[in-house]
Amino acid sequence: MATSMAEQLAPMIDALLGTPAPLRVLFWDGSGLGPTDGPGVLNLRSPLAIRRILWAPGQLGLGRAYVAGDLDFEGDVIEVMRAVRNQAPRDQSLLKLAGPVVSAARKAGAIGTPPPPPACEYQPKGLRSHTLGRDSQVIQHHYDVSNEFYELVLGPAMTYSCARFAEPTMTLAEAQASKHDHICRKLDLKPGQRLLDIGCGWGSMVIHAATHYGVSAVGVTISPAQVERARRRVAEAGLADRVEIRLQDYRDLGGDRFDAVSSVGMSEHVGNDNLDRYFAIIRRVLPEHGRLLNHAISSIGGSKLSKNSFAYRYVFPDGEVIDLGRTIESMQRAGFEARDVESLREHYATTLRHWVRNLAAHWDAAVEIAGIERARVWRLYMAASAVGFAGGGLNLHQVLGVVQDAQGGSGMPPTRPV
Repeated sequence: MATSMAEQLAPMIDALLGTPAPLRVLFWDGSGLGPTDGPGVLNLRSPLAIRRILWAPGQLGLGRAYVAGDLDFEGDVIEVMRAVRNQAPRDQSLLKLAGPVVSAARKAGAIGTPPPPPACEYQPKGLRSHTLGRDSQVIQHHYDVSNEFYELVLGPAMTYSCARFAEPTMTLAEAQASKHDHICRKLDLKPGQRLLDIGCGWGSMVIHAATHYGVSAVGVTISPAQVERARRRVAEAGLADRVEIRLQDYRDLGGDRFDAVSSVGMSEHVGNDNLDRYFAIIRRVLPEHGRLLNHAISSIGGSKLSKNSFAYRYVFPDGEVIDLGRTIESMQRAGFEARDVESLREHYATTLRHWVRNLAAHWDAAVEIAGIERARVWRLYMAASAVGFAGGGLNLHQVLGVVQDAQGGSGMPPTRPV
């Protein structure tokens, strides 16, 4: 009597997910293993899922299988990923998996040549990261998916960074406005001042600052799609006389001068090796008592995305998460005094849950706009990120820097409100 796929592949599932499996696993022949009362179900729909995992053990193979549709989830995808992350063995190298896993896969008929990766897998051109040309292609790969797609995911706030849920009952749009207001108050913006927002996205920060704080503002981005939508939003808000959106790299700022600078979700794209230059350029555009608010993802020790990681191939090629201490050190080396540091880690986990729910609620429209592969990529990476922030492996810090005058004055109040 022929054995089921669940029986044949049990050693592989043990190696991948741990023992006992943290959730139900179903196979293409209808058999299954694992608990029926877990957080969800992992569906292996084709032997190709096994083949992808064997050729790229770990997150890349699993990611490829999911994006291609050979593997799927049932249930709350964030809870499913949390369960897998909490129990799966950390070492999933081919050497570690080779013995019983390959034997089980061979019995199941899942051994063969590697399937081609999904069409949306991407590797940037050029030998060096963070050149002007390479940064431009990488940013366009991620942000020029479709303005309409991002609107479905991000909601009316059109803000692609951590929100601030000052009250637990806030909607996502209210929490994004709360974040923008928090930054404006930290920068001590006043009517008539000039604000620069680097990596301005679809213009939400500059629109908020101009509307509520009376500043004139310049937003820069190297995404043509963002420029088009941001300029339209500025015009619709009646702010065209006070807000300018530029298709411009931060390295081309030249002789512009500003009173304050916001950098929200930008330094992750700058990279560790270019961080000193980045903050030095910002310092040159600010006067004495000028302020910079850097809002960025961080992790202990920092991390550069591996070229064989799912996040590198599908989401943020050349992306880097920089250690908080390194960011503060670099800001101070450029001439800023670090005056305030705040973590919004839990807020980012909540923000990502909202985005995952928005995508699920508009799934059919998202697929029609961006394609099934892209929709699956965003679902997977946002769910994984939510788990990372909730579990503490990732953090989000706002660092406020100020330029001292010759006497050491900062223009800052001696204490801050609690």
